[in-house]
Amino acid sequence: MAARRPNRNNLKSLFNGEVLRNVFSDRTRTNLLKKQEEMAISWLVQRIPSFITSNMLTGIGFFGNMIVCASFILASFYSRSFLLLGLIGFAISWFGDSLDGRLAYYRNKPRRKYGFTLDITIDWISIILIGLGYIIYAEGAWKMLGYGFVVLYGWEMIIALIRLNITGKYSIDSGKMGPTEVRIVIGLIMIAEVLLPGSLIYSAFVVVIALLFVNVLDTRYLLRIADDIDKKEPKEKT
Repeated sequence: MAARRPNRNNLKSLFNGEVLRNVFSDRTRTNLLKKQEEMAISWLVQRIPSFITSNMLTGIGFFGNMIVCASFILASFYSRSFLLLGLIGFAISWFGDSLDGRLAYYRNKPRRKYGFTLDITIDWISIILIGLGYIIYAEGAWKMLGYGFVVLYGWEMIIALIRLNITGKYSIDSGKMGPTEVRIVIGLIMIAEVLLPGSLIYSAFVVVIALLFVNVLDTRYLLRIADDIDKKEPKEKT
């Protein structure tokens, strides 16, 4: 019996950019795993059951972040091994957060203003939850790193909104680092903490310093662009 061959039409539809053009038409991505992530999302949106809506996926993503928060709390009161539960939380978070808006575009039912507002709100609450989980887990002055992470990630979200206002382009990435890469980095840090207790505080310190450095660079870059635009605009007569 001849071996079954993959459906070439489906493969062609997926890899020739047909799905990609529709699903990712509203944003620019620059993250390290852009290609792999877009191909995975393109494959998934075509297989999401029709009864699942974008709002449901947003809820699923938020539930994943709640699991991450819970993993820190459980690790604090019971066993450090509960941090590994956060990996499942991040996987669920990626699934819901990455597919909610993309599914709407794939089905040609995007609600740009509504979706944008909902995503920003849920993302901010999710960061607060993850930071809170870390604060409960950490001890002493190291708790401040959780506060710093929330503040700096919030600053990064503000930078994305400023970039949209100045350039008209919305990007959730900062150079090669996007939400997916951040999830992977934090997940690796949580694994390291289970294997090497105490390493989390030093890793968190590095992450906070890196976020501060990137945010300062991005802000300076946007300030230069904004200044150039202001200089080119005609001055109002007083």
